[in-house]
Amino acid sequence: MKRWTITGRVTLLYTLFMVLLAAIALGFLFFAGAQNARQGKLARMQAMAAASRGEIEARDGELEIDRDLEGFDDGVYLSVYDEKGVPLYGFVPRSFDNSAVFAGGELRTVQSNGHVWYLYDEQIQVEEYGALWVRTVTAADTVDSTLTALLRTALLVLPVFVALAAVCGYLLTRRAFRPVRQITRTAREIGAGRDLSRRIGLGEGRDEIHTLAGEFDAMFARLEDAFTREKQFTDDASHELRTPVAVILSQSEYALAHPGDPQETEAALQSIHAKAGEMAALLAQLLLLARADKGRQAVAREAVDLSELAAMVAETEAEQAAARGIELRTGIEPGVTVQGDETLLMRLFINLLENGIRYGRPGGWLKLTLRREGDAAVAVVADNGIGIAPEDLDHIWQRFWQADPARSGGGAGLGLAMVRWIAEAHGGTVTVESTPGEGSAFTFTMPLLS
Repeated sequence: MKRWTITGRVTLLYTLFMVLLAAIALGFLFFAGAQNARQGKLARMQAMAAASRGEIEARDGELEIDRDLEGFDDGVYLSVYDEKGVPLYGFVPRSFDNSAVFAGGELRTVQSNGHVWYLYDEQIQVEEYGALWVRTVTAADTVDSTLTALLRTALLVLPVFVALAAVCGYLLTRRAFRPVRQITRTAREIGAGRDLSRRIGLGEGRDEIHTLAGEFDAMFARLEDAFTREKQFTDDASHELRTPVAVILSQSEYALAHPGDPQETEAALQSIHAKAGEMAALLAQLLLLARADKGRQAVAREAVDLSELAAMVAETEAEQAAARGIELRTGIEPGVTVQGDETLLMRLFINLLENGIRYGRPGGWLKLTLRREGDAAVAVVADNGIGIAPEDLDHIWQRFWQADPARSGGGAGLGLAMVRWIAEAHGGTVTVESTPGEGSAFTFTMPLLS
């Protein structure tokens, strides 16, 4: 069985609600109309009975009734009786059984000869004569016929009302769900063509559907960014691995082609070993970043003497800096302690110092400083190297990005991406200030150990 669409279900519910509302309204109107008609008849009957007081009098013991007293008016019959019930004046309907007992001051409903009648009696006192009964009678059928006509009209109008309610409900629902169809169409087009640049674009709005569309657009933007970065990541990783793999293949082929030359074989093996080491380091960095992206990279939380760690890394990197003709200076405040992962923090300092060595000037300097600043530890790695162009400052944190691959010194472009992730994983930040031709300064900040 095919399920109804949401539009169809909402239209049906809307129509049923409107029909129920109309039925309640008609019922109320019918009831109110009946009550109003009944009260109107009662008022008319009371008015005729009251008017008779001024038309009846007695002279010398004889009753005189003014001929202006109407015995029939607007469907109401009036008749006058003495105290014993003997008719004296007026009219009664032919089909009305006038044997009903007199009861003053109330409207009664009686059945007579297959008809229903409204009956109202009122007793009056006539001076020099005594008590009289004034009876007014009218057919209840006249009220019922009016109500029946009203009901028939309502029943004739009701189907038209239902049809109009259904059409209006459908049009309103279609209009209300138009953004949903746009969302569905955009999602289907993205799924079919994998064009993640498409957006729903409903514009400004405060209702739930506009909020939903905005969330979908934000999700599409994140997906597009993720797919773009993944594609770029794959392309760059393939590019970076291509060179060492090609070297390993060529060196192994050369060694196999010269099996009798120990020196050539040793040189080839050393080259293979070096390139394999580069590949291992690159793959280790890729694995760490991949785990970080998925939230699977564990970050230890232990007390770390950042001063001691920074000094140790600086001492280790000093030899490499000297080989490039760069003087490595330090200004480390002792006893700066933080809570974090010692291995990752060591990698952060190594990457920052090696980046400074790679892009430093021969004969220049590289300086690592560490200090307390309020409740934070602040480390700065500054150099007087080639600097970074302003348009490149936003790109240096991207994976595999290199401002000048020819001057990268063999780096894969992952170091600063790892630095930023490590800083953020420790609740810290890393920023850079640079002037082309004058040098750069990287500032790493993280909370001190409480």
